[in-house]
Amino acid sequence: MSKDRPLIGINADYQVATRGRAPFTVVHSGYYDSILLAGGLPIILPPLHKEYDLAPILEKLDGVVLTEGDDMDPRKMGLAPHPSIKTIHERRELADRIICKVAQARRMPILGIGLGMQQMAVCFGGGIYQHLPEDLPKSIPHRDPHGGLHRHVVKMARNSLMEKIYGDEEIPVISAHHQGIRKLPPGFRAAAHAPDGLIEAIEWKTNDWFAVGVQWHPQNEGNISLDMQLMETFVVACAKWNGSKQAMPVLQLAKAG
Repeated sequence: MSKDRPLIGINADYQVATRGRAPFTVVHSGYYDSILLAGGLPIILPPLHKEYDLAPILEKLDGVVLTEGDDMDPRKMGLAPHPSIKTIHERRELADRIICKVAQARRMPILGIGLGMQQMAVCFGGGIYQHLPEDLPKSIPHRDPHGGLHRHVVKMARNSLMEKIYGDEEIPVISAHHQGIRKLPPGFRAAAHAPDGLIEAIEWKTNDWFAVGVQWHPQNEGNISLDMQLMETFVVACAKWNGSKQAMPVLQLAKAG
């Protein structure tokens, strides 16, 4: 089956009930707006934590975005709790792990943003720093402690897909994280770094799977126009993958129209 516009799933966060308010799901509007602008059709994925329920939905999609959020439960990674960590709800974490499992099994295009990149790293066999100020005390600031807008520059790795999208010059990005990639998962490479050496983007090494994670936030309104090139490249990858499920080499996608 071939479709003109690829269906792209966007995972949603889960907020528990509070006094006077029922539980609800929420997603930053920038995700579906940027997918629409890039030519895709966004589908909001509820945090269904049973594979029996979620996998049949994922099997109808042509790609998936893993969104930003708080932190993964360190206990599920064999790590001790840390006072800096604010965990996402278990229901979301279970759903996101299913999304990673299905995307990997199907080689379905996946784009992880912020927490989403860290989830990709962990679910695909890598590891993370729990708290950068302690684990890498000489690192630059990667977020505003007061919750404001924080930026720093990143540089793309040579001969990477990210370099083809963004070029070889440093670019400013929006940064809002206290965790980061400690260990790359098998089959992935570092695709961008911050000035302190921290990995800021990852990508699958070969051309048979579009699997990219970025630590910054290309979905935010007002970001540099180059960020739409990442979303457009991802949507093109989803469109190429849909139908025959045979993606064109992803290193060509940045030039595809």
